[in-house]
Amino acid sequence: MDSQLSLIEQSFNNRYSSWVRDALDDLPDNFTITDPSISGHPIVFASRGFLKMSGYSREEVIGRNGRFFQGPRTNRRSVMEIREAIRQERAIEVNLLNYRKDGAPFWLLFRMSPVFCKEDGRVTHFVAVQVPIVSKKHRRNNGVSLSEDGESGGLRELVFGSCRREVCSDSLLDLDRVLALDSDSRGLEIQDSCEASDLEKQRAATAINNVLSVLVNYSESTGRPVCGKRCNLPGMIFISSSLHISLGRIKQSFVLTDPHLPDMPIVYASDAFLKMTGYDRHEVLGYNCSFLNGVDTDTATLNQIEESIRTERACTVRILNYRKDNSSFWNFLHISPVRNASGKIAYFVSVQIDEGSKNQDRHGLSPEMRQLSAVGTIKVAVRSLSMSAGTSKS
Repeated sequence: MDSQLSLIEQSFNNRYSSWVRDALDDLPDNFTITDPSISGHPIVFASRGFLKMSGYSREEVIGRNGRFFQGPRTNRRSVMEIREAIRQERAIEVNLLNYRKDGAPFWLLFRMSPVFCKEDGRVTHFVAVQVPIVSKKHRRNNGVSLSEDGESGGLRELVFGSCRREVCSDSLLDLDRVLALDSDSRGLEIQDSCEASDLEKQRAATAINNVLSVLVNYSESTGRPVCGKRCNLPGMIFISSSLHISLGRIKQSFVLTDPHLPDMPIVYASDAFLKMTGYDRHEVLGYNCSFLNGVDTDTATLNQIEESIRTERACTVRILNYRKDNSSFWNFLHISPVRNASGKIAYFVSVQIDEGSKNQDRHGLSPEMRQLSAVGTIKVAVRSLSMSAGTSKS
């Protein structure tokens, strides 16, 4: 859990200046930011507005996946549309029924947009804005004035955002009465759908632009700028967010390298690999694996690895490698080509096991079986993704 929290901290610290969280907290909008490169695609930032709307504390939200806020009446088709947008790394806007911490359901307009690294075009984060939807019935409710800003308007919006069929409020209510009323009405019937107004859609679009503006501004000082649109870099091949999420479930230490790019750079590194070698993710992505070698690394073993890559065959070797702190370790290394659905090699996977590690596999698997299991899972993920990508384009 500590390693997960460390990765979440790095998700922001390595990309933005130290003031970015304060700047995001100053925004009045309800939004979360997630990182698809971390296992489970967790939330790495939640705005004050979102926390107030959902009833959760920041500690209860950070590190959780967004499905945490869904419930029994959440439309499965809408959820699948969101997942497909993540896979395709594109923006999406849907009406969604979510649940607050006290179990009260409420309708919201969910608008999500990817954030891209300006240098290499990879998706670094997703920004998801949630605008509570005011039902048409409540918009017509006599004596109620729904302000676009201000505290009382925000409270009324929380009440009316549920799109319940019943009328449930006067024009002026204090916060305690709002929360009590929501709690008492959890069992009441919920509409099957609730459409957002043009004004609510405009608010969502403006909120996305506000968040992106902050991220862009606070990324420039770190020398790792981000942008809202992917840069068109010739010859660059990306690891999609969907593949990131699938690979993130694999606990073994491994890297994916792309043989189609110059110097065959690492395009994905697992959390276990980073922990074993001591490097941060940005220190390995885009680099050849040769940085693990040192003065006592056997040249004959390196030649054996190069030959297996040239002939597109798997190989297993025992090689002396070096961590970031220059300490050495014997690496039981398995390398294998990974093919896409058409049979062409898409990547090479390198699975590492530190022979000096005292950690034993809880299933009692041998090192060879652990490596082959990881390779098989990776091959299925790459093949499945390439098949679904081909289907979506047809």
